[in-house]
Amino acid sequence: MSFNPEFRFNPDLCRNESEVESKLIVQYLLPALGYSNDRWYQEVAYKNVRFDFLAFATQKSPLTIRGDFLSTVVIEAKHPKENLDDHVRKLRRYLTQLSVRYGLLTNGKEIRIYERKNEEITLKFSCFGWEIHDNLNQIKALIGRENLKTSNLSQTPNEDSDRNPKNNDEAISIPKSSSEESDSDRAVSHPINLALEANKSNMKTIAIYHNKGGVGKTTTVIHLAAAFRKKRKRVLIIDMDSQANTTFATGLVKFDDEKDDDIKDSNIFHVLMSEDLDFIPDIARKSQFTDPEIDVVPSHIMLMESENDIMQQDRTRLMLKNKLAKVKNDYDIVLIDTPPSLNVYARIALISADYLLIPSDLKPFANQGLSNVKNFVKDINTFRQQINFSTLDVLGLVACNISTNSKFIQHTFKKRLKVIPERYGLNVLEAVIYNRDELAKCTEQTQSVGDLDIPDPRSIFDYRPDSKAAQEFELLAMEVLNKIGVTI
Repeated sequence: MSFNPEFRFNPDLCRNESEVESKLIVQYLLPALGYSNDRWYQEVAYKNVRFDFLAFATQKSPLTIRGDFLSTVVIEAKHPKENLDDHVRKLRRYLTQLSVRYGLLTNGKEIRIYERKNEEITLKFSCFGWEIHDNLNQIKALIGRENLKTSNLSQTPNEDSDRNPKNNDEAISIPKSSSEESDSDRAVSHPINLALEANKSNMKTIAIYHNKGGVGKTTTVIHLAAAFRKKRKRVLIIDMDSQANTTFATGLVKFDDEKDDDIKDSNIFHVLMSEDLDFIPDIARKSQFTDPEIDVVPSHIMLMESENDIMQQDRTRLMLKNKLAKVKNDYDIVLIDTPPSLNVYARIALISADYLLIPSDLKPFANQGLSNVKNFVKDINTFRQQINFSTLDVLGLVACNISTNSKFIQHTFKKRLKVIPERYGLNVLEAVIYNRDELAKCTEQTQSVGDLDIPDPRSIFDYRPDSKAAQEFELLAMEVLNKIGVTI
């Protein structure tokens, strides 16, 4: 793609993260900086992280990855409403892990360039999106291909991997499109995976469970799912709670009167009851509570009266597990919202999951319920072993719905956290989800259709992406992904 020097970038044209990537990074910035199609890659997975873009000053197809990237630029694109300050720490981790010198961080409205020195990064340049054309020479001086190649080659003579690649046990070559293809024939982006082993068909299923209600279970499911989706993970939510709070919170209940209920004949009950019909793609619905949209298998209040039907058929215990296996190539992560009980639906969820995450507000009754949770998991694992399943991996407890009162946090909260590993032998995740008004407000959004106000909930990342709540769920998502071995 050639660069038109007369073209001026307009940040108002970028309404979401995808448009920041396509209109600013791909169509404008990379060509302006001299990176042709064979010099940059998009959605690059390397070790345990995933980058939006890597642009190489001295490498070209076929790509050779080594343990040093001095002549490389990491480019991270964010939603126009996101605060770039919230992503500086992650960019620093990316630069230090790859030994990259420069990183560019942008939301379209603002462009920043950071330089790494040892373990720290400093801001070298920043401007508003509408100023980028006037500051292009300054940007080129830092991360333009020709300047970056010259400056880094003078520092490290062996940096040109095309001529003198270093030996490294983690090196891997990734062939690109045939050299006979023209630029116009190639895709605009080049998704690749630089990991040593391809992570194919490696869907992770996480049950979110506590047998005490009101601890933030549904809140955890929907916003954690949104956080994963913002990281380009393919996400499926399964609602197995007859209260259907997750189904409501993801905006699937669009009817105002039960006579217009279009979920009663197509929900999780039908997935569980039929061997030959009602597979997940037949039942799952697209939810736009987050952008990009997400798939949800809805629940329904009918699950209460149908519990006996489920219990009387032994085959239902493995039905969800079997049907999830049929979509293992379609999703990266499945989150199962469970009922706050020890019933058959909770049992099926934990049999079907790979991992368990326990949300809790750490109040006395919730803590007392942890003994029941541990015994329930023990019972589930006994059954799993009998059918040659691996045991359920308990990720730990995540503190949710926690008061923001400073005295509570300094004294009572710390004491309650300490009790969990000491008394119940459970790991406590570092991320904490506090009780914040925006978490309630974002799921209470509505839209007017005629005389009706139809529920139109939004994830915290779409309702208020620069909020503390969004940052807390971002940290939780990163911690969970790290624990289950999924690249970020």
